Amino acid sequence: MELRVLKYFLAVAQEKNITSASESLHITQPTLSKQLMDLEKELGCKLFERGKRKITLTEEGTFLRQRAQEIVDLADKTESSLKSVDQTVAGDISIGCGETQGMRVIIGAMKKLSDTHPDIRFHIYSGNGEDVSERLKKGLVDFGLFVGNANLEKFDYIKLPVYDTWGLLMRKDAPLAEREAIRPKDLENITLLCSRQALTNNELSGWLGKDFSKLNILSTHNLLYNASLMVEEGMGYALAIDGLLNTSERNLVFRPFEPRIKADLVFAWKNYQVFSKASELFLNCLLKNL
Repeated sequence: MELRVLKYFLAVAQEKNITSASESLHITQPTLSKQLMDLEKELGCKLFERGKRKITLTEEGTFLRQRAQEIVDLADKTESSLKSVDQTVAGDISIGCGETQGMRVIIGAMKKLSDTHPDIRFHIYSGNGEDVSERLKKGLVDFGLFVGNANLEKFDYIKLPVYDTWGLLMRKDAPLAEREAIRPKDLENITLLCSRQALTNNELSGWLGKDFSKLNILSTHNLLYNASLMVEEGMGYALAIDGLLNTSERNLVFRPFEPRIKADLVFAWKNYQVFSKASELFLNCLLKNL
């Protein structure tokens, strides 16, 4: 598969129309149609369902779209890194991260590096630990910031000198809002909106004394904002990390768990990673700031 043809495929998948895609790519419609048919022939499967006004992706086409986007992103990232190898350090640095106030440590290093090397560009990808790990393994991000338990077998990493605190996000008029802290028994008779990270990594089961799946879990989330809207609507209490939302301007409060549960913050990169000049400078800048 040629990179050029994958870009053609992605354009058609986005536009859902051969004519519109050919115009955005500045090539003729017959040329684009032939390239797509050749791609389908090469792969031995049908990628599109062609209608009168628009085309839709088949199951195979949907799979290829995800993989093609990853391939194109990685190629663009590699090209940018190679072009930046000169006396003026430039290029792109991509960081995958979970929701955490610990990003301030990373952002501090970004600011210092940006002040001295203004041609460096940063790209932030937000997701849960599983998302960040997957992108890091595939080389789609240079670094990953993990909150709490994470499988770091294939990564080199440093532990940041800060941590997060687990607790419950709730409405100000919720019964548990009267407490200064939340104990394990308090979770037994309430409706929970649970962080998928806590479920996947079994992060809080030791504190609770049993598996979280035995509690009344209404929904799961990987990022907190949408879960906070559900809390405001009275749908339940959200398992959360402190400091992610400004509760003072909303009908929400956060109460920490007791005994306290601290989530370590780990900054990681792939084993035997060959860094671009920009990424190497950034890592050195971060290490100096710790």
